[in-house]
Amino acid sequence: MKKCIYVVEDNPSIREIIEFLLIEELYEVKTCPNTNDFWLQMSKHLPDMVILDIMLPDGNGLDICNTLKRNIKTYNIPVMMMSANNHLNAVKAKCDAEDFINKPFDLNDFASRVDKYLAA
Repeated sequence: MKKCIYVVEDNPSIREIIEFLLIEELYEVKTCPNTNDFWLQMSKHLPDMVILDIMLPDGNGLDICNTLKRNIKTYNIPVMMMSANNHLNAVKAKCDAEDFINKPFDLNDFASRVDKYLAA
C-alpha cells in the first residue's frame, strides 16, 4: 500500500512541483492550500507524513506542527517544515518537526529526506 503524504503549501507552483515529485516517487499525495483544508483532510484520514509550509494564508505551519506533536493520535507522524525564511534555528526552537528544509530546495535532496522518514 502506498504511503500517504499531506503537503500544506499555499503557493500553487510549489505545491504542484512537490505533488508531481512525490507521485513520481510512488507516494499517495494530498495537497492543501491552507490550514482549513489540512484539518478537513486530517478528519478523514491520517497521513504517513506531513510537509508544511510555515507561512499560510489562514494560519501558521508551526501551529499545525505543534498541534500534531501534542496529540497522542498524531505525534508519531513525521513532519517536515519548509520555509523561504533562512532563520531555521529560530524555527527549530518553535516546533518539534523531524526535518526542516529551506526553499528553494534541491529536488533530489527533498526526495531523499522524505524517503528517509517513510522507508519501511
